[in-house]
Amino acid sequence: MERMRAARLHLPDRSLVVEEVDRPVPGPGEVLVKVEAAGVCLSDVHLIDGTLSPMYLEGDAVTLGHEVAGTVAATGPDVTGWSPGARVVLQAGEERRGRTYTRGVDYDGGWAEYALATASTLVALPDTLSFEQAAIIPDAVSTPWAAVTATGDVRPAEAVGVWGAGGLGAHAVQLLRAVGAYPVVAVDPAPAARERALEFGADLALDPADPRFGEKVLGASGGVGLAAAFDFAGVPPVREQALTVLAPKGRLVLVGLTDQPLTVTDGTLFSYFQQRILGHYGSESHHVQQLVRLAEGGRLDFSRSITDVLPLEEAASAVRRMETKEGDPVRLILRP
Repeated sequence: MERMRAARLHLPDRSLVVEEVDRPVPGPGEVLVKVEAAGVCLSDVHLIDGTLSPMYLEGDAVTLGHEVAGTVAATGPDVTGWSPGARVVLQAGEERRGRTYTRGVDYDGGWAEYALATASTLVALPDTLSFEQAAIIPDAVSTPWAAVTATGDVRPAEAVGVWGAGGLGAHAVQLLRAVGAYPVVAVDPAPAARERALEFGADLALDPADPRFGEKVLGASGGVGLAAAFDFAGVPPVREQALTVLAPKGRLVLVGLTDQPLTVTDGTLFSYFQQRILGHYGSESHHVQQLVRLAEGGRLDFSRSITDVLPLEEAASAVRRMETKEGDPVRLILRP
């Protein structure tokens, strides 16, 4: 059995260790992918610190990494349409027995030299799109894309707000601009995050503690309020603030995760204005395919999202940088 390096999370003590493991062998319907780039996400940080835990993992250790791009190394029996050397990006998860399994959480992911994938989770990658940019499309880009185009159903010229301009939120700003939303208001307490939001296309970037916050949002939206507000922070005060500047029939889309209660301070006004609160999680396979196509056609560029590329051995350092926001990263990439 051939061996490979992998960054493994051992759940009993939440330790992350780069170690040698057996290289997987593709079975029926499976493809072995040589990993060229794998994204580091805050979800990985939360898996390590214990905030998140796998729901369907068999065993007590898992190779992290749900944002993965590479080349086909080998195919299992009955796999057609894929040949060694083909450039691919992997969906961040798949459906099994009516449940959603997440790569790098419920089964081994891409923080390794090789990753095993069901053939149906592969998306062809054009030569014009780098592995680094492609790797972050599942989740970092596809999650806000699905939130904007599906759950939020944003239309051209609608006023929108984005709370939290980190990795997902910054991409949401870029994508909202791409679909024609106007104005796009970004909200974040960190000056560096607000500056980044403006670079990604926000028309206005506000500190949530600004005493004239509501006045400025109403001014930017022509006195009507926001047609859609997106919470990428997962913080209860964010949701309460967003509701105060929501337009009649506006929708609040909850993307950031929290186990804290959701409160509507004035339920009468909420009902009178026929507003809506919508939960959102992840994306579907066609969202990744759409984004690859748009990037191939030059409609979207994710090059500024790649803050740094690190070797696999520095996985722990990458996690620390994401957790402490050292260097204000959008996305860090591991290269085995």
